[in-house]
Amino acid sequence: MPAPAYAAQRPTGAFIAASWAALMVGAVVYLMGLWNAQMQLNEKGYYFTLLMYGLFSAVSLQKSVRDRIEGIPVTGIYYGLCWVSLGLSVALLTVGLWNATLAASEKGFYAMAFLLSLFGAVAVQKNIRDVAQFRSAHPEIDGAAAE
Repeated sequence: MPAPAYAAQRPTGAFIAASWAALMVGAVVYLMGLWNAQMQLNEKGYYFTLLMYGLFSAVSLQKSVRDRIEGIPVTGIYYGLCWVSLGLSVALLTVGLWNATLAASEKGFYAMAFLLSLFGAVAVQKNIRDVAQFRSAHPEIDGAAAE
């Protein structure tokens, strides 16, 4: 039995703004912390790569989950890899921070900025997809016919 069609509603402007703010604040603050950190360049590269990997895996997982809800085929291996990638990025950040010679407040700063970035990326991607789906279903309401 196919999954029921997903009927997206247009997200509110406030939720769209809050999602972008969460992504931007989390990522910019995390990167500012790295820029100003007193650590070797290879350590900064490690934490930067973890942020990029985490953002990509979170968005990819969100897309896979949404595709499955909408009845779009997603292979089990890809879906599983998305979950493993997200878990791995969080685990690698945890291990890195656990073993880092940083103050506890700095470790918490990086962890919270990282998680805020992941949440923001998922919410932004969801909003973009919801708005696109809403526009295609309701061009007369949202002005998509003019585009």
